[in-house]
Amino acid sequence: MTFEFSGVLWYWRGPAPFYFVTVPEDECRQLKAVSAEVSYGWGVIPATIRVGNTEWTTSLFPKDGRYLVPVKDSVRGAEDLEDGDDVAVRLTVGP
Repeated sequence: MTFEFSGVLWYWRGPAPFYFVTVPEDECRQLKAVSAEVSYGWGVIPATIRVGNTEWTTSLFPKDGRYLVPVKDSVRGAEDLEDGDDVAVRLTVGP
């Protein structure tokens, strides 16, 4: 299962600060439908993400009925991304 979408990069100032892109609602509904089959604990979903020329494996985080794509510092640096940028994401479910 692969999705392509755009979203705004945003900063979460929690105990472990990080940057995320929120998956759009339609894609979240489809992810939720398969989450029981692919999740390996507390609702996270393993995924391979591509932004620009950078690809990495991660886990999508469930939050408030949606899923969040975590974007590492190394990816933001390689793709010259800053808080508030619109980001084109290719998301493939699974490791």
